[in-house]
Formats: sequence, structure tokens, C-alpha cells
Amino acid sequence: MQHEYQDILVSEVTDGVVTITLNRPEAYNALRTQLLSELADVLQSCTDDDSVRAVVVTGNEKVFAAGADIKEMAALDAVGVLNDPRVLHWRRIAQFPKPLIAAVNGFALGGGCELVMHADIVIAGDNAQFGQPEINLGIIPGAGGTQRLIRTVGKSMAMQLVLSGEFISAHQARDFGLVSEVTIPERSLERATELARKIATKPPIAVRQAKEVLLKAYDTTLDSGLSLERKAFTLLAATEDRNEGIAAFMEKRKPNFTGK
Repeated sequence: MQHEYQDILVSEVTDGVVTITLNRPEAYNALRTQLLSELADVLQSCTDDDSVRAVVVTGNEKVFAAGADIKEMAALDAVGVLNDPRVLHWRRIAQFPKPLIAAVNGFALGGGCELVMHADIVIAGDNAQFGQPEINLGIIPGAGGTQRLIRTVGKSMAMQLVLSGEFISAHQARDFGLVSEVTIPERSLERATELARKIATKPPIAVRQAKEVLLKAYDTTLDSGLSLERKAFTLLAATEDRNEGIAAFMEKRKPNFTGK
């Protein structure tokens, strides 16, 4: 995956995992249009690359992403906001079909918190802080923050964060379901990578089906979700990996999943 990017760093595929590092330290990794475009492009490349089984996205030890680029935002009037290309970039990020794991240290605020909520699994250093402080600028979250946050942490905490602009700690975020694990900051990326590599050993078709069905639980009824789950379960019965997994279990050996 050879390409020069301006706002991100992209690793080679290692054990089925690509690591994307947000790389605007001078701007606290503010999510300007260029960065979001590059991130969406890399995720599309990872979608098309069968050797990639999972992706880790991270920042640095002090900041994941402190929000949108305020200078860029200030230059937009209502028409500019309406035609903002970032909407498309966010949609492409949301549609990434493979596991996306965020390793978060320091500030994950505004757009940074929204990016966290686009991840499937979040590992946070205990120095992480999460928030949607857009209200302090006379605006509201605009990249899914209100909708994803209330589905993740519930009505009361979502209201508190969005209306007050307050931050919560990594441990509070874990208690409210925004993150799954809290580590020391030096360990967050390592733990996220460990988890991504473990997922990368699993049957990729089953992993993608599982992610799709789990996410559908956000916006469908229980009956519809159960129906979708059953269809995915039935579909997997036609895969070679399902036969390999059952055979390996019965033969007491490690399975060799090929994605077929």
C-alpha cells in the first residue's frame, strides 16, 4: 500500500492489519477535509485488498483528534456547509466493512469523538478524554455525534455531553460503553494491534457478516435484526471457512481460514 499522504501515516500490511496514524501534531490532529479524504481513501484501499483483515486508527500519546479544523470551518457559510465534501468522506468511513479499531490517547473531542464512534472497538489510554464541545462555538456535532452518542451512552449522558460541552474520562467512557478497554497510554496501540491481529486470524467473511449484522441492531427492530442474523448465519453455511472451522474443531487442530 505505497502512497504518500499529507495528514496521515499508513503502515504496511502486517499479519493482516494496517495501522493508520493521524499525523497533524501541530494542529492537534484536527480533522480537516484533507485528512478525512485521505482516511476515507485508505479505508477504501483496505476494503479492496484481501490481505487486509482489520485496521487500527490512532493518534499520538497526547491527542487522538481534538476536533474539526476550526479555521477551515469558519470560512464556510450556510451554502458551503451544505456542500461540504466532508459529508461524503464521513459516509465512506462509516461504510468501511472490515473491523476498525481505535487506539485513543489524550483528547478525542468533537470530530475526534465522532471518529471514535465510527470505530467498531475502542481501546483508550487512561489519559484519554472524550467530549462534544461544539456547543461552545454556537454549533452542534455535525458528523453523527448526536445520533451515535445517544445510541452508545444513552440519553442522559449524551444530553450532558452535547449541551454542556463537558469532557469525560477514559474510565467514564468505558462505564458508559463508549470504549471497551482502558490501558496505560503506552499500551493502548499495542493492545489495539493485538486485538486486530487476533481478529485477522478469524474467517473474514464471517467477520464482515458479524459486523454488518451487529451494526444493523442500531437502526432496525429486534425482529428485523434477528431475521438478518439468520440470513447471514445461513449464508455462512455455504463458505469453505465454515467447513474448515468445524473440521478443525473436530480434529483438534488450528483452522486455516482462506476467506472463501
